[in-house]
Amino acid sequence: MINTLFPNVDWPKMWEATMETLYMTAVSTLLTFVFGLALGLLLFLTSPHQAWANKLANWLTGAFVNIFRSIPFIILIILLIPLTKFLLGTIRGPNAAFPALVIGAAPFYARMVLIGLREIDKGVLEAAKSMGAKTSTIIWKVLLPESMPALVSGLTVTCISLVGYTAMAGIIGAGGLGTLAFLDGFQRSREDVTLVATILILIVVFIIQWIGDTITTKIDKR
Repeated sequence: MINTLFPNVDWPKMWEATMETLYMTAVSTLLTFVFGLALGLLLFLTSPHQAWANKLANWLTGAFVNIFRSIPFIILIILLIPLTKFLLGTIRGPNAAFPALVIGAAPFYARMVLIGLREIDKGVLEAAKSMGAKTSTIIWKVLLPESMPALVSGLTVTCISLVGYTAMAGIIGAGGLGTLAFLDGFQRSREDVTLVATILILIVVFIIQWIGDTITTKIDKR
């Protein structure tokens, strides 16, 4: 029945492409979380009246974030081809997508981190400062725990965006469902291949959203 509905679909190949998409999404989400969190904390702590208040550092960090989150991802991929080739020696395959995926998503997540940190009750921060807490203590004991629901919610949105980015990266041969949908589906006029790849991407997105919502609900104490 399935083979009749989707005669051109190579199911082992489709499964392999799905695993590549999950691999790219998982690794890039982890790297985006690390770099995006660092950028978000830097933006917050260098802003006025904070521990590392510094106009120049704040401006430079903000400029970096704003520039790279404003560049359309497909253009960013092309711009980063020389860097990707220098770092990895190739621009094809799942690993070659990571520079563009992380540089494209980390600034976006950094802004969401900043929004989450700004929502923290100022009284909590002032109390920690008045007790003589070090900046590192404030980060690990106040900022991160208090903003965790917002951080997880923001990471969920970013992770879903990364699924879409992996599909776009497939156009230049990064692998995954995007490559399969474009090369085997669109270019060969095999609509069933494109349809199945799209359905699988949607399933991945729904699962990520469900996991993110579940975790956010459990850790949100408000």
